[in-house]
Amino acid sequence: MPRSGSFTGAAGTGSNDAEEVSYCTDSCSVVIFGETGAGKSSLINLIARTEAAPTSPDATGCTTGTKEYMHDISIQNRTLKVKLLDTAGLNEGSEGTVPAEEGRKVLRKLLQKRMGQDDINLIMYCVQGTKQGRHGIKGLCRNYEICKSEVQGRVPIVLVVTGLENMKTEMEEWWRNNERFISEHSMAFAGHACITTLTDDATLRGRRDQSYRAVCKLIEECRTRNGHRRDGPKKIVLFGEAGAGKSSVVNLMAGKEVAAASNDMQRCTLHWQDYTIDFGGESYTVFDTVGLEKPQLGINGYLDSVENVYRLIKKLDQQGGIDLLLAITGSFTEFLCEKKVPIVLVFTHLEREVTDHACITAANRLEGRHKILYEESRATVRTLVEKFTADEQKSSWIGGNGRFVSLMRKLKELLPEPLDLKKKDIVSRLMQRCSLSPDVARQLAEMIKQG
Repeated sequence: MPRSGSFTGAAGTGSNDAEEVSYCTDSCSVVIFGETGAGKSSLINLIARTEAAPTSPDATGCTTGTKEYMHDISIQNRTLKVKLLDTAGLNEGSEGTVPAEEGRKVLRKLLQKRMGQDDINLIMYCVQGTKQGRHGIKGLCRNYEICKSEVQGRVPIVLVVTGLENMKTEMEEWWRNNERFISEHSMAFAGHACITTLTDDATLRGRRDQSYRAVCKLIEECRTRNGHRRDGPKKIVLFGEAGAGKSSVVNLMAGKEVAAASNDMQRCTLHWQDYTIDFGGESYTVFDTVGLEKPQLGINGYLDSVENVYRLIKKLDQQGGIDLLLAITGSFTEFLCEKKVPIVLVFTHLEREVTDHACITAANRLEGRHKILYEESRATVRTLVEKFTADEQKSSWIGGNGRFVSLMRKLKELLPEPLDLKKKDIVSRLMQRCSLSPDVARQLAEMIKQG
């Protein structure tokens, strides 16, 4: 899968029974962009289930500026109010309705303005699935970079592939055929949907209904993960090497012994335990994960991690994602110098900037000055947590199957080279322990193996 996590809008059930649908007052703003002729206006009509936006049968742009449509969609027995922003097509050329450079400029201004107003929850990159060749590849990458450079990870970008009504197999096959190319060109999507928007062919009704559900699911999932959080405690995940003191940090924050420090040597399987703690008038769910230690991972450990990582991602998705990640590292240098030599701590691989840090002690059974340091450490950690989980802080968690695949690929790097990880073993574990269908299990296993 691409580098950031994603989910597939290939399933989902929408209810059309008005008596079963409860109205949801939340709204969701979705920007739809892409090349001229990609099917953006047709995508609007698919979501609206009516001919709300004018469409064009050829590559000439029918949307000359940004047009706004408000519609309600029914999903999971609820109604969600959605604002759809249809943008002018890109790459029309100098003679088009909107010249290429002008189209890109308008898109940038729209994103800058709406981002400044906190009025974008999701961006849909609409592409024509039948477009092939070098020109199509260059355009796909160029347009993605325009959008990515403006949002900088603050809003999820999903890929919607249109024109797949004539796929001989299921429409999802397009993604399986092109996923590696997308990843190799550093395009990271929060999710995808492979669809058809045709309305005038009765034989395609099944695929059209499937497409509607897939797109609605993308909207619902990103709405939940990007600023429309479920009520409940804020979520914190502790991650780090074995022996770094993660469970002790849980107890430090809680102000009491809630997590048992373990000498269990089962590492790299990402077993986890969640704890609910309260301080400063807020409630937090803290996920304490088993530490990673490179030499410990073998085939059986990796296969165990398949289940544990999947269930962790699933639970985080159900609770609206992560509000804060605490990376815990312990010190092991004192034995070398016995405090007689200054110690400087250097962290590498911080291309993605660390937001803040804390230097603490989590040892709570020492006497004298250590007791004072322990209480000071509790105040320090709690202040960091409160600061970075405040309501005005924006979470950009994107989980789903893409995050699962990404983590499994990273864990695969810990396997000793001679070990041969078999796809069938991953499939079996996903089916038996995670209750996935054979098709989904095979798809995920293939993506893990390809990475």
